Amino acid sequence: MDKIFIKDLVARGIIGINDWERENPQEILINITLFCDTRKAGEQDAIEHSVNYRTIAKKAQAHAETAARLTVEALAEDIARLCLDEPNVQKVMVRVEKPGAVRFARSVGVEIERSRT
Repeated sequence: MDKIFIKDLVARGIIGINDWERENPQEILINITLFCDTRKAGEQDAIEHSVNYRTIAKKAQAHAETAARLTVEALAEDIARLCLDEPNVQKVMVRVEKPGAVRFARSVGVEIERSRT
C-alpha cells in the first residue's frame, strides 16, 4: 500500500481538560499518513486517482481549530474519520501532539491507526 503524508501541520485550537486550557487556543501539531493505491494516479498523472493532500490538510486544520476537544485522543479520532471519508483512503495514521504541554518534554500526544474495515 502506498503512503501520502502530511508532516507537522500546525493548528491553533482549544484542547485540554484544565480551565486555563479552555480559555486560549494552543498550538496543536498534526501528522497524517494516508494509505492508498497511487499507481493509477502515477501512470495517468491525474489527481482524481489519488488523494488530494491539500484538501485533507485544510479539513484537518479547520477541524482542529474549531472542535474544542478535551483530549488529543478525541481529536485524533475526528481527524481519522475525516480522512477515511475520502474515497481513495483505505487506512490512516494520525498523530496529534500538544507541544510544550509537559515540562521538560518537547511534546506529548497520541498516534492512532484506523482503517475502513
